[in-house]
Amino acid sequence: MTTLTQPRLRVPDLPVPCGPLSGAVVGALRRNEPPVSARESAGTADPYGRDLQLALYVLYELHYQGFTGVDEEWEWEPELLTLRRTLEKRFLSALRADAAPEADAEGTLAGLLVEPAGFDDTGVSHHLQRDGELWQFREYAALRSLYHLKEADPHAWVIPRLHGRAKAAMVAVEYDEFGAGRADEIHAGLFAELMADLGLETAYGHYLDAAPSQALATVNLMSLFGLHRSLRGALVGHFAAVEITSSPGSRRLAEALRRMGAGPAAQRFYDEHVEADAVHEQIVRREVVGGLLEAEPGLDADVAFGVTATGYLEDRLARRLLTQWHQGKSALRLPLPPG
Repeated sequence: MTTLTQPRLRVPDLPVPCGPLSGAVVGALRRNEPPVSARESAGTADPYGRDLQLALYVLYELHYQGFTGVDEEWEWEPELLTLRRTLEKRFLSALRADAAPEADAEGTLAGLLVEPAGFDDTGVSHHLQRDGELWQFREYAALRSLYHLKEADPHAWVIPRLHGRAKAAMVAVEYDEFGAGRADEIHAGLFAELMADLGLETAYGHYLDAAPSQALATVNLMSLFGLHRSLRGALVGHFAAVEITSSPGSRRLAEALRRMGAGPAAQRFYDEHVEADAVHEQIVRREVVGGLLEAEPGLDADVAFGVTATGYLEDRLARRLLTQWHQGKSALRLPLPPG
């Protein structure tokens, strides 16, 4: 087991493809040549299916850490960017149809302030707090590692697209996420320590092949919003949804870990988020969202969409986890070895 507190020092391997779209992307990167055309498959693919989501995830990762043996120049390869745009349109169109907001940004955010938020009181954090087992928490942490080992990075892309109050507040919150100037307090590093405490591999991207489509979609949403200036309002909505629901959810997860007898490093990650995100929630609602909409009121619907799309995909993931766990089954494609 790797116990690095800086897991991104290790570049991940390319994943195993699972269909024509991910096969075209992974194959192109392995062969170091443009991809075989997959646009026809992209136009009919399940927008939430693992093939499309894995292809998108791999394409997005070229903007983060990359993959072993893949030239960094492939980040801007025109054929891959064209395919990515086709996949994004398929994914985004489905989300706009399935997760359309029913209220403006203020009303949509207000709904998150009422507990229980998200997947009602039988949600994942509620289950883990009340009667979840350690093996289930280990699975949850393995899936969340696909984001938490790069925590706050996708949201940083919005900073150059903001100004005034929104920009100042966004930078203040991100500063905390990145350790407030202390490398040992970077939240991604704290999550790696949590994983080590739970007997999990801490290498960046290690659990990609084990992740179901529902988990990939929650991570891809952040990259989709973050990489497009036209979706800056949706990215702010996503960020607000995460910060508003984080503190109560983190409290339940910290209590779950204490009940399960997990070590102090595992508990620390969520304890940190209980306090920090309670403050962040106020800053994000009043200054980031408020400042953005004061400067660009036309983005109100986009902010609301960012919130509802986040909730929709998180609910899909929760259903996957809870359905499998209630049957005594692993929610992962590849079950974890014993801790």
